[in-house]
Amino acid sequence: MVANDLNMKSDPAASPPPAERRSPFNSIKFFVFCHSLLQLAQLLVSGYMKSSISTIEKRYGLSSQKSGLLAAFNEVGNTVLIVFVSFLGSRVHRPRFIGGGALLACLASLLMALPHFLNGPYDYTGRISSSRDNTSGICLSASPFTTSSSNQSCSQQESHAQQGVYPLLLLGQLLLGIGAVPIQPFGISYIDDYASKRNSPLYLGILLAVTSIGPAFGFITGSLMLRFYVDFDKLSKDEIRLNPKDLRWVGAWWLGFLVASCLLFLTALPYLFFPRNMPKEDGSDDVESTPDCKQQQQQQQTNTQELSLLQFLKSFPRIALRTLRSPIYLLVVLAQVNLAALLAGLATFMAKFIERQFSQTVSFSTMMIGGVGIPLAVLGTVLGGVLMRRLNLSVSGASKLCTTAILLCMFSATPLLLIGCSTQKVAGVFPPSSDALSCSSGCRCPQEAFNPVCGSNGVEYRSPCHAGCTTMETDFDNKITNYTDCRCVSYASAGTCGSGCSHLLRPFMVLLGLTSFVASFSQTPSYMMILRTVPTEDKSFAVGVQYMLFRVLAFMPGPVLYGSVIDTTCILWGKKCGKQTSCLYYNLDRFRQRFLGLQVVFVCGGLLCFLLTIVVLRRRAGRQEPEPGSKGGYELVNDQKPVENTSSKEKEVKGVKT
Repeated sequence: MVANDLNMKSDPAASPPPAERRSPFNSIKFFVFCHSLLQLAQLLVSGYMKSSISTIEKRYGLSSQKSGLLAAFNEVGNTVLIVFVSFLGSRVHRPRFIGGGALLACLASLLMALPHFLNGPYDYTGRISSSRDNTSGICLSASPFTTSSSNQSCSQQESHAQQGVYPLLLLGQLLLGIGAVPIQPFGISYIDDYASKRNSPLYLGILLAVTSIGPAFGFITGSLMLRFYVDFDKLSKDEIRLNPKDLRWVGAWWLGFLVASCLLFLTALPYLFFPRNMPKEDGSDDVESTPDCKQQQQQQQTNTQELSLLQFLKSFPRIALRTLRSPIYLLVVLAQVNLAALLAGLATFMAKFIERQFSQTVSFSTMMIGGVGIPLAVLGTVLGGVLMRRLNLSVSGASKLCTTAILLCMFSATPLLLIGCSTQKVAGVFPPSSDALSCSSGCRCPQEAFNPVCGSNGVEYRSPCHAGCTTMETDFDNKITNYTDCRCVSYASAGTCGSGCSHLLRPFMVLLGLTSFVASFSQTPSYMMILRTVPTEDKSFAVGVQYMLFRVLAFMPGPVLYGSVIDTTCILWGKKCGKQTSCLYYNLDRFRQRFLGLQVVFVCGGLLCFLLTIVVLRRRAGRQEPEPGSKGGYELVNDQKPVENTSSKEKEVKGVKT
């Protein structure tokens, strides 16, 4: 009876009632449209998080290691629960699970923005809080009220809300990862079940394209939001004294999370109305063209129904180890892990690198990543697939294409180490000198002072106080322009001196775009190598293990590793109420060498793995006698099956026939 019911549902001749047919929620095309919008909104959140991570770091005084952990924390919930998604499969109401995950991601996005509303306005050193405090940040003689006022401000800042910001952000990221778990796997399987065989690749291609451009929209959104001051909702326009070029500037990082949560809520609603089982799309009768296919589908359904969760969890390590025993699979996955770790670190911190290295604003640096780097990577991925199809490459040819692409990538990535700026001269900080601030020693400047000014001698000072300035000039808007009557220089202008090599940004971005374009050529061929070198029954599982290794070995540790490396290049840490906050100044030469040097290390790791695949494939080809007129790519899957299971010759014959 169950089999007959299934056949009736999948038979196009057994058409649904007219009212059911007219409903858009019984159309797989409408489901693809809704799922594309949902994936775009969900990936926009993850891209936006990475684009605003350096701003959050500055706002709440985090180290780069802590901000890297924050950026990677959404992978924790995703990694733990993705195994259960592969077990549940079609046992659950997939559209409702997708909608529930989207609503959870919506709640998590709101939670990410919550710290802004729980805390008071952004307090930076040198901020003029009242007309009485008009001389904030300039050189003053020692006053008995200085210590008490600073202690008073510290007691106000050290509130429970301020201390709970980082755990709240981590919780938001964890829930974002959990909410994203059912969205892509359930969506793809639902489309594959109810779309026609002819249209299914088109629908999945649309989802893949959206998956590629989603993070780019996140970075572009971040660039737009970070142009607004963080407290534009709490302060009037006249009270905002900073401009985006100021090192103390913090953009409205929270605004994008509110926008994304609204989008997630709107795109989640349709999933509550999609049915558990949808009528098959017209033309789907070609899926069940042979009795062998019907028999395999029925066997898979009965196996899935009989398999309990405990049995699934017990069999998981065994099947994973069997999959990892394939040398080609293991090497390709390790190569992809190297490139994924590289991508995770660069996506998180490249905007910060451009901002510090070339003295650019945060919004401009973010736009460079979202508008140049990511689109070129997407283009390279598409062209890599086109090239593989045109040349009809075998597994051996795909490995050579991947190796060539990564080799060219290494040649384009290495010169990036030489394009950059040396650290600007900062009195008392770089180069280190004990007598650099002797001229302002009588000012007794507070250690926490950070209000950079550029002296007339081209040297930067941490604050007007450190330059020994006693008076200041303002413009018509009552904004400070210059500091005069200085003990160390004749005058000092407000703002940083900058690194002085912004003209090198253009060649840097050209090389960076070329590197991402060439490296992404290897993505499609490497996926095809995985699909062609594992047994047919293990393909879906092999892809699942691949994504799990991505998260465990690349997406989770990558940003933390990059953040830790960046922290080693800091030459002056900020302080607030006696506690260390985010870094104020970096040694730019070390920053560039270590940050981009780590990129070259990961590229070399990927290159080595792809080179080893060529060696393994040549040795395997030497042990096997090639059949005349056969194509190596498709034959390798069948040749490998006896290696995995020596008693599977009958399956091999079936695979060749079909």
